[in-house]
Amino acid sequence: MRAHLRTAVVVALAVALLAWFLRGADLSKVWAEMTRGRVDLLLLALVTTMTTYALRAMRWQYLLAGLGPTRFLIAFRATVVGFAASFLLPARAGEFLRPYLLAQHEGLNATAAFATVVLERVFDMATVLVLFAVFLLTADPALARLDPAVFRAVQAGGLTAAAATVAILAVFYFLAGHPEATGRLSARVERRLPPRLARLVDGMAQTFALGLGAVRRPQQLFLVFAWSFPLWLSIAGGIWLVSRAFSVEVPFVGSFLVMALLVVGVAMPTPGAIGGFHKFYQIAVVSFYHASTEKAIGAAVVLHAISFVPVTLLGIFFMLQEGLTLGGMRRLASEGGASKEEAK
Repeated sequence: MRAHLRTAVVVALAVALLAWFLRGADLSKVWAEMTRGRVDLLLLALVTTMTTYALRAMRWQYLLAGLGPTRFLIAFRATVVGFAASFLLPARAGEFLRPYLLAQHEGLNATAAFATVVLERVFDMATVLVLFAVFLLTADPALARLDPAVFRAVQAGGLTAAAATVAILAVFYFLAGHPEATGRLSARVERRLPPRLARLVDGMAQTFALGLGAVRRPQQLFLVFAWSFPLWLSIAGGIWLVSRAFSVEVPFVGSFLVMALLVVGVAMPTPGAIGGFHKFYQIAVVSFYHASTEKAIGAAVVLHAISFVPVTLLGIFFMLQEGLTLGGMRRLASEGGASKEEAK
């Protein structure tokens, strides 16, 4: 019953966001705008966007280095399958599935591998915030006068996210360098749990702290950040190319603003980021770059398709090679410790 209620809430949220996104739009004009897109720029955006998954796999290998050696192809396949699963399944299932699949192939601890995925998200946020700061330092001051309320909200959101990111990194740094503190914390939790569950929590806490090891290694930390910038610049490049394909006059640095707002939209718990992705792209290009509603809608729909559909199709191909089904992946993501045979 709880699962059905959650599904109903998620679907209702997606519908509400799409209704907000399409409000007041002339759909015939939207279609006309979509047919005018430059195919050469859209194809280049597709290549640029797919490159980001290779960059993600390379960066992930540096985070995983403290756990053991990994192969690029395995990391790439697990990354693509994870993102495809997050598009097809609710509750960001791919974030749990991705480290599990890699751990199965490389003989690593799945909980420690999951900790590196959590770290990835923190590094992603830090990189987006740095690029957003570049936008604020270089943007035309006239942008702030177009819609002052929206601009102030964007600035406030960026500062809040920056503070949260620094706090999370500080906590991870402490946990990775002080396993005894992690042990004391888990011991307090264990005293309130049945013995079997307490042992499970203790083991997970220790292995999770092991996966945070990259935070304590300056050279490894530098390499992770170094790979984060080409990764997010390629994402920004895809946004910029699609925008220009539809004559939305976003400068390349302006794509950092659009990207920061899209991160908020993607965080909406809807299947495949539907609704949130679209609306926040629309807010960015209409509020700051004079795009018409119909042009913004057409560009948002195409950008969403380029961002999610190709990786999902490739992920499905890799799933079939693994002998996985959607039902099996859902079980793996929810149970965390199921064997791969159960997903066949």
